[in-house]
Amino acid sequence: WSCAQFVARPVGVCSMMKLPIQASAEGLDAAFVGVPLDTGTSNRPGARFGPRQIRAESVMVRSYNGSTRAAPFDSLRVADIGDVNVNLYNLPDSCRLIRESYQKIVASGCVPLTLGGDHTITYPILQAVAEKHGPLGLVHVDAHTDTGDRALGEKIYHGTPFRRCVEEGLLDCSRVVQIGIRGSSYDPNPYQYCQEQGFRVVPAEECWSKSLVPLMGEVRKQMGDKPVYISFDIDGLDPAYAPGTGTPEIAGLTPAQALEIIRGCKGLNIVGCDLVEVAPMYDVSGNTALLAANLLFEMLCVLPGVKTM
Repeated sequence: WSCAQFVARPVGVCSMMKLPIQASAEGLDAAFVGVPLDTGTSNRPGARFGPRQIRAESVMVRSYNGSTRAAPFDSLRVADIGDVNVNLYNLPDSCRLIRESYQKIVASGCVPLTLGGDHTITYPILQAVAEKHGPLGLVHVDAHTDTGDRALGEKIYHGTPFRRCVEEGLLDCSRVVQIGIRGSSYDPNPYQYCQEQGFRVVPAEECWSKSLVPLMGEVRKQMGDKPVYISFDIDGLDPAYAPGTGTPEIAGLTPAQALEIIRGCKGLNIVGCDLVEVAPMYDVSGNTALLAANLLFEMLCVLPGVKTM
C-alpha cells in the first residue's frame, strides 16, 4: 500500500488505488479485476479503456472511508489482479475467457470487484459466480434493464446480459431489483419482461429529489442473507455527473444516491460487484472515471468482513 503521504501520487505503476499487483486471486479476500471489453456496445464505443482510466483516477481514493468509518484494508487482503485477456474480435469467445478467469477467482474464495468494460461482461461473470453460490440476488443500478432478447440477430451484447442470466437460472428472480431505469424504449411496455420474471423495477422518476435510504431498507429485507451480486452501470447516474459513457440517458440518479444505494447494501452477503460502461474519452475531465473509482471503493467497504474504525 503506497500512501500519498509517503509516495507521490504520479509515481509508480498504475494499479487500482495503488494497491499491490498480483498475478492471481490466490490468498486474497477481494480483488480488483479489469475486463477491457466493449465489442458488445450498441452506441458509442470506448469502454475498453474504462479499467485503465478508473485505475488512473483512483489515486485520489484513500484507505479509510471517513463517512461510514469502514476500514477495508485493516479487514481484508486486497490486491489488483490485472485484466482478463479478452478477445476483441469475438464476443462469445470473450465471454468464455471471462467465465474461465472468474471461475478461478471465485474458486480461491476471493470476491471479485470488476472494472468494465461494457455490460456484456456481467453475463459470463455471473455464470462463474452462480456456479459457486447458486442463484444470485441482484442489485442492478442502470438506466436500462439490459433484458433484451437479441439485436442484429445476436443474442450476446450489452443489452441482453440479464435475459441470458434468467434463461440459465443464474438469478433468484424474487431477489432482483433494478434501480434508475429510464429513457425512451422500442416497446410500449418496456418493463413487462422484468415484471413477469418477478424483478422489482424502480424507475428513475421514483428516485427523483429523494433519499434512497428507505428504498434500500426494503431491498435489504428482500435480499435476506443469501448471496447477492451488485452490478452498477455508470449510466444509471445522470450524464451531468457521468458523461463518459456510451448510452447516456437524461434525468438520472445523483452521486449521493449512488452512495446511498451501495452503502445500503452493507450487511448483505455480497459475493461480487462490478462497475461497467465507463468510456473515458467522452469526459475529458476524468470525473466519470473518478466517480467510478469511488463507487468501487464504496463496494469494497460494504463487503462481508469489513470492520469499522
